[in-house]
Amino acid sequence: MRAIILFGHGARDVRWREPFDRLIGLWRAQHAGTPVELAFLEMMQPSLEEAVAALAGGGATQIIVVPVFFGQGGHLRNDFPALLEECRGKFPGVELSATPAVGEDLAVLQAIIDFGARAL
Repeated sequence: MRAIILFGHGARDVRWREPFDRLIGLWRAQHAGTPVELAFLEMMQPSLEEAVAALAGGGATQIIVVPVFFGQGGHLRNDFPALLEECRGKFPGVELSATPAVGEDLAVLQAIIDFGARAL
């Protein structure tokens, strides 16, 4: 079974998480057959390991992690690969892969341009 993790940075202010909760709700409404979990790098729960454990416990054998970051900063170049590799070691029966940061996708960038254009 395939599943997805939406992976964000995390913040001290719990309201920062609200768009991520909306993303999860949209995913579940549009892709009900594919399990999804949130995970955060720091300051919020669940961690990447906790999200992988939840999905693996539910039968997921392939998990794609989508970094909901605007670009490839130090966290995605250094911290994230280490966390992903650690999870691979702890969950050898699960195939873990990752996409580039969402902000590197042309469709995401175009959505931001469209948002700005609607504001004019």
